[in-house]
This record gives sequence, structure tokens and C-alpha cells, in this order.
Amino acid sequence: MTGIEKNPSAPQADPKLITAVNDIAVALLSDQLHRNRGGKGLLPYHRPAPMAGTAVTVRTRGGDNLAILRAYDYCRPGDVMVVDADGDVDNALVGGIMTFFAASIGLAGMVIDGAIRDVSEIRERPFPVYARGVTHRGPYKDGPGAINVPVSVGGMTVKPGDIVVGDQDGLVTFSPAEAPAIIEKALRQRDAEDATMRAIQAGHWDRSFVDALEARIVN
Repeated sequence: MTGIEKNPSAPQADPKLITAVNDIAVALLSDQLHRNRGGKGLLPYHRPAPMAGTAVTVRTRGGDNLAILRAYDYCRPGDVMVVDADGDVDNALVGGIMTFFAASIGLAGMVIDGAIRDVSEIRERPFPVYARGVTHRGPYKDGPGAINVPVSVGGMTVKPGDIVVGDQDGLVTFSPAEAPAIIEKALRQRDAEDATMRAIQAGHWDRSFVDALEARIVN
């Protein structure tokens, strides 16, 4: 790979879908994805705030942010920039200035499978920033890179145009076509969990399901 491969951004997901998933806990969405899809090892560094948007993806060499700088030109308000730097944490890819700029142009958040810096500054803001780690060492700007290609971040594959959702528990991603069914099932589960909480408050949570779970154990 030489230079920066540039591809058009995928269509944005329906705003109604984004609004809906932004109001649902990531844990509930994860449960509808068989509990085996979603980011691992990427932590939120911002002041707690939910995140949901359409993925604009970036693949870059570890510690090099030239492709990220160019990728801003492919981002629209409501997008989430998702950066695959192969988990390298030797040099930070973004810091206070680049995340502040991302917020200023309306991005919904940034997901960095690499390192960031200026963490004390980022923690004061509600603009969502997820990353693999932190280092004071700054980035290179030499390339190469690719924009709007399938990437792997935190053990999950993200395609341009996927919906990316995050909260303090972590991240999940899925295609817009999957979203309606995931939302419907997540809302049903939320209703069931609310009913359980009310039962606990009333002192009569039915825990007979534990007997059934224990009975199926195969020693």
C-alpha cells in the first residue's frame, strides 16, 4: 500500500435508527448480537455520553495520522470515524486538537484502535473518544493509509456505513439492515429488565430460573 487509498463514504444510516440506538444501552444491543460481537480493549476517555453514528473507516500505519487528517474530508455531521492502527500504542494518533476539530465539524465520535494523548483535556469533554491506550509520544505524518475500507478494531470488523454505538461499557457495530430487528429485541429485553427491577424493589423476584439452569449442568 502506497499513498492514501480514498473511497467515497457510504450512505448515512437512517437518522431514526441512529436516534433509537443512541437511547439503548450497549449491553442490551450486545445481548442481541449473541454476546460475541463488539469491541474489546477499547476504552472510553471522554466525559460519559452516548455515541451513535455511521462509520467512516480509516486504516493507517501504527503511530501515523496522515490518513486520519485526510479522512476528515470524508466525514459528515453524525458520522463516527473508526481508525484501525493495528492496536499500536507506541505513538498517539490524535489528541486534544484533532478530537476538538472532529467535534467542531459534527462528528458523533472517534474510535481509535491505537493510542491517544491529551487525555486530561479529552476527559473534560462529552465528545466520545474510544482508544486502545495512551502515550505522550506524538504521531508521524508519512502515510500510507486507506479511507472507507473494511477495518478491524477491537476484534470487530467495521465496514463503511455500519452503525457504531458506544457508551461507558464499550462498543458494538452492525449494519443498518440489521438495526430494526436488533432495536426491537433490545427494547423488549429492556422492558423485561425493568419488570425485574420492579419485582426486586417489591421483594418478590422469581428466581426459579436458577433451578432450571442448574439442572441442565452436565458434569
